[in-house]
Amino acid sequence: MTKTHTMGLPAGLLALQEQLGSQTVLIGDAVPERNRNDWSSQAPANPIAVIRPKDAGEVSAALKACAQAGLKVVPQGGLTGLCGGARPEDGWVALSMERMVGVEEIDTAGSTMTVWAGTPLEVVQREADQAGLFFSLDLGARGSCAIGGNLSTNAGGNRVIRYGMARELVLGIEVVLPDGTVLTSLNKMLKNNAGYDLKQLFIGSEGTLGVITRVVLRLHPKPQCTMAALCAVSDFEALVGLLKAARTGLGPTLSAFEVMWPDYWHVVTERAKVKAAVGKGHAQYVLIEAQGTDEKTDPPRFQAWLETVMAQGLLSDAAVAQSLADVQGFWALRDACAEFFQVIGPHVSYDVAMPIGQMADFVRQCKAGLLAAGGVQSIYYGHVGDGNLHLVAWLDGASLIEQPKAAMDDVIYGLVKTCGGSISAEHGIGTQKKKWLGHSRSAEEIALMQTLKKALDPGNLLNPGKVVSV
Repeated sequence: MTKTHTMGLPAGLLALQEQLGSQTVLIGDAVPERNRNDWSSQAPANPIAVIRPKDAGEVSAALKACAQAGLKVVPQGGLTGLCGGARPEDGWVALSMERMVGVEEIDTAGSTMTVWAGTPLEVVQREADQAGLFFSLDLGARGSCAIGGNLSTNAGGNRVIRYGMARELVLGIEVVLPDGTVLTSLNKMLKNNAGYDLKQLFIGSEGTLGVITRVVLRLHPKPQCTMAALCAVSDFEALVGLLKAARTGLGPTLSAFEVMWPDYWHVVTERAKVKAAVGKGHAQYVLIEAQGTDEKTDPPRFQAWLETVMAQGLLSDAAVAQSLADVQGFWALRDACAEFFQVIGPHVSYDVAMPIGQMADFVRQCKAGLLAAGGVQSIYYGHVGDGNLHLVAWLDGASLIEQPKAAMDDVIYGLVKTCGGSISAEHGIGTQKKKWLGHSRSAEEIALMQTLKKALDPGNLLNPGKVVSV
């Protein structure tokens, strides 16, 4: 090790490197570029070290050493977060879960999986599938995001309307507290009312209260067939009627209800050139997916339901998937948002939630308000069936750092507050949304969050400044 690596560094950090090895504790020039930032489009930071533990014991040793040295620590998973929750600040230590990967156990009798926190979501999905089961959490970053990060942000994704958010899919958890205490509660039972449900403290807390190291996930029966329809409606009232009909007629098989507004549809079909099975000119476009358990009876039931809602006048047009390739083609329209940087250039993405009945007014007012704020353009889409709306806003010709984000935030979050919605449906708070937390949470709720933070992290060393300040 050269002097440039050790000069000015705390002795405790160097001792930790001696204890765990130079492949686990990376210092100075050895700090990888990937650990300097997440996907929140901020400038890269300069952490003084990256620690890559292999188990909870090494996480504990790392947190103890950092606490003794007064070093601030940011937990990192797949680094796909959009709100700055996994981004370090200069002089911090990044605690990366990248080596804590793999499935420890699949219990087919109990339909559970015990998995290390750094395991990519796609691996969890694949392992469950190979065991004849199904892990329902799904989002676009599935190949890169880590399951620990999914839980720390309480990820949502495409199938919340049927299976719920990430917290509904967790039975047990192992977490290391800021002082290095290892809390192992790898419960595998669906019913367990023995005292406080401590795991819920850490799910959705964005690595501010503890570091998740292992989890017991709840699995479901593997769907035997998937049905999908791409629908168009004449107005938002028909869209709400279609959602009600889907919940009633499809019942527990309804797995997705994805809505795209005309501005989104235009960008995806005309500029991104994604093929569409229905034409333009409609008020909203809806991707409806249902997952069945009987491939002989469920598809005909889905077809019969679709014919019923068509006869009721709820649909202006519809196309039914005849194959898995058709289903994937329908989803390609919804997933095309991942290509927006190539299609529309620099932009700012937003993730909000509100009562479904207020979405039409929100979109109308938001679109007008953004245009009035210096000509900002915007397009709208989202899961909607679970109250989650996404929007993308941009000023033509402006680079990413030149985008008028402050003005955009004022318009968007101001309207969210007016309609009693949430500034974050599924992406977390991090640093990017912390200023606006009071739009969705009361002063009393924020005060309780601060109390919890002070109780578990009195030194304010674990991901400080994220979510709430203390």
